[in-house]
Amino acid sequence: MKPLGPIPPYFEELHGELAIGGRTASALVKEAGDTPLFVYSRDAITRRMAELRAAMPDRLRLHYAMKANPYRPLLEFMADLVDGLDIASGGEFEQAREAGYLPREISFAGPGKREREVFAAVRAGVTLNLESEGEAERALEAGKTLGIAPRLAIRVNPSFELRGSGMKMGGGAKPFGIDEDRVPVLARKLVDEGANWRGFHIYSGSQALDAEALIETQANVLALAARLGKEAEVPVPHLNMGGGFGIPYFDRDSALDIAAIGRALQERFADLPENLRETEFALELGRYLVGEAGVYLTRIVERKVSHGLTYLITDGGLHHQLAASGNFGTVVRRNYPVAIATRFAEEPSEEVNIVGCLCTPLDRLADEACVPQAEIGDLVAVFCAGAYGASASPSAFLGQGSAHEMLV
Repeated sequence: MKPLGPIPPYFEELHGELAIGGRTASALVKEAGDTPLFVYSRDAITRRMAELRAAMPDRLRLHYAMKANPYRPLLEFMADLVDGLDIASGGEFEQAREAGYLPREISFAGPGKREREVFAAVRAGVTLNLESEGEAERALEAGKTLGIAPRLAIRVNPSFELRGSGMKMGGGAKPFGIDEDRVPVLARKLVDEGANWRGFHIYSGSQALDAEALIETQANVLALAARLGKEAEVPVPHLNMGGGFGIPYFDRDSALDIAAIGRALQERFADLPENLRETEFALELGRYLVGEAGVYLTRIVERKVSHGLTYLITDGGLHHQLAASGNFGTVVRRNYPVAIATRFAEEPSEEVNIVGCLCTPLDRLADEACVPQAEIGDLVAVFCAGAYGASASPSAFLGQGSAHEMLV
């Protein structure tokens, strides 16, 4: 038997079933019309945001990284909860505008921005987080062509990394950002050429559950931003400190101690270097805000035994939940939190493998999991499905198509 990850604390049982937003899983599937179905909980997101606001210093702005989940109703819902939006493509920019975000609320990162994306961002007044000197030249040229002072920040590739992060975005050779030793010259040039200088973006890693590692990294980010500003002899009007806040996916993962991070950050803010005392600070968070608020519901379409092992085969799979299948950067596959949604109140009674409907052995949702005995027609719930699920998975694979989505 292999353990399942911890179910987030935002869900309950109703009439023996999993309930999301006060409604049973089967009722939600009936409303959607079919499975597979992603369900996102407004209440879970609101509670997570309230917890975060209470823990963090008042002066800290919270940005939503929309790559985590760009579902339109969710994106619109987030607009009233966050202070800014971080995007990574021209397509996301269009989605953000359609959802009602103002360009001045948006910052645009990404190492491969096309010329038309740079031009559109400058024209609209979006802040570009520059990832290379060449991109800086293109942005300045776009500003001259349009007669606009482009809003420009520099994404810094720091010499340090976030210890224990799931994906390292800084330290050593990286496609992201500009190496820290080359930043002062470029920052000075941007200011001298009349850009609307917006400071620095320093993002060193993601999916960290170690509060001490995050505290250390944030201290390094503040020190680096102060040093770069001083060396370039430019102000630091804004500092995107990155994010990296993780959520517990697997057995023995512990929830991040955001209170400790908030206390340490408050102490840092109380003793800032002179050139950061008027700086606007922001955290860029995606997974941490919405990841635990999502549940993926998929129906069991077959129950079979092979060489003594029971398989529950669902109508979903890795084409919607690539990460849960273990194929999204995971070295060793471990089980996400999974439950039989329509038997949520029952005790586990059998060991099964839960797999998807695709014709590949990679399509696994839970290995050797102990769950209540389930039959054809029962619903399986995969938790922690609010981030990097529907939009980060190959829904066109084998012609399966997209899942339904709901915000409740």
